[in-house]
Amino acid sequence: MYQVLLADDEYLDLEGLRAFIPWERLGLHVVGAVNNGFDAVKLMEQEKVDILVTDVRMPSMTGLELARHALEKYTDLRIIFVSGHQDFAYVKEALSLKACSYVLKPMDDSEMIQSLEAVIQDLDRDQKRRKTERAFEQMRPIVHNEYVFRLLEGTADRQELDELLAEEGLKPVKFPVRAAVLETDDLSWKLNPYTAKERQDMLNDFGGHLIDLCTPRGINHTCRISKQRLGLLITSDESGYEILKQVIDHVKTNFPFTITIGLGGAADSPTALQESYREALTALDTKMFYGKGKILESGVLRDEEIADAKLLEYRLDALFAATVNYDLVAIYDEIDHLFSLAVRLRSRFTIINFATYIIVKLDGYLQSMNEQFFSMLGMELQNLDIILQFETIDDIRDWLRRKLFEISERLRMSQQNKNRKLIRDMMDYVKEKLADNVTLRDVADRFSFSPNYLGHVFKEETGQNFSDFVISLRMEKAKELLSDPTLKIYEVADRIGYRYLPYFSRQFKETFGMTPMQYRRNH
Repeated sequence: MYQVLLADDEYLDLEGLRAFIPWERLGLHVVGAVNNGFDAVKLMEQEKVDILVTDVRMPSMTGLELARHALEKYTDLRIIFVSGHQDFAYVKEALSLKACSYVLKPMDDSEMIQSLEAVIQDLDRDQKRRKTERAFEQMRPIVHNEYVFRLLEGTADRQELDELLAEEGLKPVKFPVRAAVLETDDLSWKLNPYTAKERQDMLNDFGGHLIDLCTPRGINHTCRISKQRLGLLITSDESGYEILKQVIDHVKTNFPFTITIGLGGAADSPTALQESYREALTALDTKMFYGKGKILESGVLRDEEIADAKLLEYRLDALFAATVNYDLVAIYDEIDHLFSLAVRLRSRFTIINFATYIIVKLDGYLQSMNEQFFSMLGMELQNLDIILQFETIDDIRDWLRRKLFEISERLRMSQQNKNRKLIRDMMDYVKEKLADNVTLRDVADRFSFSPNYLGHVFKEETGQNFSDFVISLRMEKAKELLSDPTLKIYEVADRIGYRYLPYFSRQFKETFGMTPMQYRRNH
């Protein structure tokens, strides 16, 4: 609703404006009606005004002077002048002040309404334009992120991507460049002492710091790959590498966590850039062996360590799946597979780091399920010092295996409790909707699950198909209702969701060996 201010030194004209124009129907709200320009200026200091309707001639401050003051405060203000003077000089000056309309006295209500409607349409168009511009500005970083991400992933050709950027007034990538992937280290641990809001603020601040650091140094293309990873493109010369070192040092100084950067080779085309991106990801995967808080370049990695890193991620995925599925045999085997990799590490410190790395990954995986490694085991972060006390790799392996068995058991119990609550809620819902012929799809829609999943969970928890449960519930309710002689048989059927009486009667007989009428006579 637009705000209107009325100003006229003629009392009757002012009251007529306020009383006889259908402001509310037009979608307008009169914030004030004053008889001089000074009061109008004062009111505009307190209220936002979209439309000013003012007499041209008023004592002390004319309507034209008022309009000049008003336009200084509200540049988008629309002005309608009202005057009994048909002097061309007034009209000319009014038009120079962006007057939307000029209505002569004695004023015709219909003429004023037409002027207001024209102003409203103009304001609507302007509001729509500003909304589009805001949406455009909000889309720019999203489009840029999409551009860089698709360029790295290779999901669109260069011409399409350059056109996408050109539409938003952004600059395309100038080759040659190198792909770099930044990953935050130990994020779940390092931010534990902070509240959820503090963590979010810190991560937002981190993104801003990164952009502020990179942009003045010529790194203009960045994208978010995941919660803990950012991708960026750097120049292929030595200066790009130096900028990454500055970024690492800056984060280490200003934040409670560090970052590790995987760096791919030089690329002079989109196709080569995709290969550079894959190299950066591969380099980052070897953080386990080379350590964190540094730049890992694909060109200096040994083939066996790259292979071990890939195998490590595969084995960790299998271990996490076994833990969630309560597959104790698979947990046992996957721990053995993982520690067969650890034997090659030789260094005691690296093996301890290896075990810690597994726990870090497991904690991150559990957090995606709204669980936490330490809270599930009743441990504090500092309790991980226990790993330092083990003398052999077998001791570490056995400890970790026991902990994963324990977590798997707790996850299973937690899931069972969740499923039991879900089943209770399902049963209560069916009882409440019994008269509505409720189906499994209705229940699935109510609890935002797929019908197949709910049917499976219901059968697993109760040992009974959902449809059989509904039938038994209806039959038991039918017996209860049949004990009331005032209810007709068809009324009983309707109350438990049966619209076809013969079907109800047949179902009842299949369940209890007699028809509803026979049951009523016998009981």
